[in-house]
Amino acid sequence: MEEAIQKANTLIEAMGWIRRFRGKTTVIKLGGSLLDDEQALQHILVDVIFMETVGMRPVLVHGGGKAITRALQKAGIEPHFVKGRRVTDEPTRDIVRTVLAGELNEYLTQQIEYLGGRGMNLSVHTTNVLFGRRLQLDTGDDLGYVGEVTRVERQVIEGLSYTDQVPVIPSMCVDEADGQHLNVNADTAAMAVAEALGAEKLIFLSDVNGVRRDKDDPESIINSLTAGEARELIAQEVIEGGMIPKVEACLATLNRGVGKVHIIDGSLRHSLLLEIYTTSGVGTQIVP
Repeated sequence: MEEAIQKANTLIEAMGWIRRFRGKTTVIKLGGSLLDDEQALQHILVDVIFMETVGMRPVLVHGGGKAITRALQKAGIEPHFVKGRRVTDEPTRDIVRTVLAGELNEYLTQQIEYLGGRGMNLSVHTTNVLFGRRLQLDTGDDLGYVGEVTRVERQVIEGLSYTDQVPVIPSMCVDEADGQHLNVNADTAAMAVAEALGAEKLIFLSDVNGVRRDKDDPESIINSLTAGEARELIAQEVIEGGMIPKVEACLATLNRGVGKVHIIDGSLRHSLLLEIYTTSGVGTQIVP
């Protein structure tokens, strides 16, 4: 009986957050090692379905770097990176498109359906919603078929959300100048979608549990940061290394109309629900 009462208390705690976020859009960026962890991925997708069921409007944006690298190795193509971005010649682009906008995008949509939800894949193979231009680096390096998103078909995404479907978007865009398909960094693609939709939340599913005061100590997580506090921690070098560009990207997104940005550990079971529907959360939220 005590266990049953505790479950009821948990539902009561969640009720306030469910009412607050009902009808609000949340963009979730999925990628990295999580796509290779079948158990973690199942829990994430169940969370996404729950969010849609209780009235939120989740939108899933995904990458697929590891699967792409495996496919390139199988084809005998050596991957090359410049400033963390994959150099994408035409044969590489074709494999990226097959894996990212084809196999992975279809798999995620099918899994949402299998788990009881309704998913719709929006890719360059079906209905494309991301448009952009070729990315130009300050160094002058040519990245090939690599782009940045300049326009998002907001009405298509919102139309699906209004009909209780979960849009599933791979990080590729169509070049508005010549119609070529371009590889896009998944973080920046998710940011562009969140900004275009005026999302209540943008959630980065990471392999760390959030921003930490000590990067090697998971217990030193900072649950909530204002934009000013985040900049101060960067200046003090508390936030360092690869977390700096991610936090800076979060701050830029907040300046463009997104309500909150969250960084959470996607491998933690039901981390999405725990972050959104509990008072304490499990990751780091960054607010304006």
